[in-house]
Amino acid sequence: MFAGYIPSAPSVVAAAAKPLADGYDELLEGIGDSEIVMIGEASHGTHDFYSVREALTRRLVAEKGFRIVALEADWPDALRVNRYVSGRGADRSANEALGGFRRFPIWMWRNTVMEEFVDWMKGWNSGIGRRETAGIFGMDLYSMHTSMDAVLDYLRDVDPSAYVRARARYSCFDHFGGDPQHYGYMTSSGRAEPCEGEVVTQLMELRERYMELVLRDGEAAEDEFFYAEQNARLVVNAEQYYRSMFIGRRGSWNLRDEHMTETLAALKQHFGSDGGKMVVWAHNSHLGDARATEMSRRGEWNVGQLMRERFGSRVFNIGFSTYSGTVTAARNWGDPAECRQVRPALPGSYEALFHDTGRGDFWLDLRNGGEAAKSLAQERLQRAIGVIYRPETERGSHYFSASLPQQFDAMIHLDETRALEPLERVSEWDKDELPETYPTGL
Repeated sequence: MFAGYIPSAPSVVAAAAKPLADGYDELLEGIGDSEIVMIGEASHGTHDFYSVREALTRRLVAEKGFRIVALEADWPDALRVNRYVSGRGADRSANEALGGFRRFPIWMWRNTVMEEFVDWMKGWNSGIGRRETAGIFGMDLYSMHTSMDAVLDYLRDVDPSAYVRARARYSCFDHFGGDPQHYGYMTSSGRAEPCEGEVVTQLMELRERYMELVLRDGEAAEDEFFYAEQNARLVVNAEQYYRSMFIGRRGSWNLRDEHMTETLAALKQHFGSDGGKMVVWAHNSHLGDARATEMSRRGEWNVGQLMRERFGSRVFNIGFSTYSGTVTAARNWGDPAECRQVRPALPGSYEALFHDTGRGDFWLDLRNGGEAAKSLAQERLQRAIGVIYRPETERGSHYFSASLPQQFDAMIHLDETRALEPLERVSEWDKDELPETYPTGL
């Protein structure tokens, strides 16, 4: 190499790329003593992201004592899964236990990888002591009405008079037909009075009666109180979230990620010390530190930023990327799941750079300030596919600017990926999508 030669970014990354074929040994070594491992995804419908994340999580549970798996999922639906894997539920199979996930996008948690993982965790828990069992929990806040029902079910069993008071408070929502977005629109536009006071009062009463309710039945009662309290807190935050939706995106985004962060902190505190070691599964856009992206310039923060601010070096943050392949996604909100072709990544993106290394699948350690991290520090485009994929507006719909080494501690690149397989394969998913002619200038 002649003096003054500056290697290209792809060649620097290629030299630093680490293989995944070792069963993730080196990546697990890099995770070290971290207590919170956040594992992202660049889409909500890619089999390979789910599969690698599931394999990593199995090893974190089995070898490093992780006991909490927190999902970008609704608390009541995930709690049903938790009861199944801990041997406390009525469901007879993983498929049944995942049956609570009926809200769009169903495939996000009702898929073949998740079914296998739930079966594995139930088997793992059956062979160890109760205090060492691992659990699955949701951290999202869309389940306002389901969570109200869960609070009422809890109180009906433990205190019928408290149930009557809670039912009267939650009846404030009865005028809106069970549609939280209709509630948000009517109250934010001044056409109806909000229910904020009622849901806050309900949460406060529940918390004030903690000792009375928990001391009755010991450890099991404490867990059940905690689950009910999280549902009541979710209702408070969801009520505010749905009102904020019609005021501006920034406010609703921040409220949602604050709620997810609060849920993670509550789980960690409840299960305590070693039992509080957790794995978090969510989209890259929630887990990659927002301060390293254009989100920050819009006044937005996310779980990755808030968890780093709260827990510092105890957090290890992993992102995913892919260059091309297929993805399970809808064309519009509420549409059926389709197996869709993913357009090759745009020039100037991290995904295109990783493809140009010629290394295929690999991972990068971004913490050590080495040459690879330096070569990736300049902001580039990064792709994000959620539950909707619109290749015809690829640039505007699915890319944002980011500085990768500040976002994540490690990055896993899987060059060509395939679509996540839903448990319910509708006819649209099985259709072969015709090649698309993409417009230019996106």
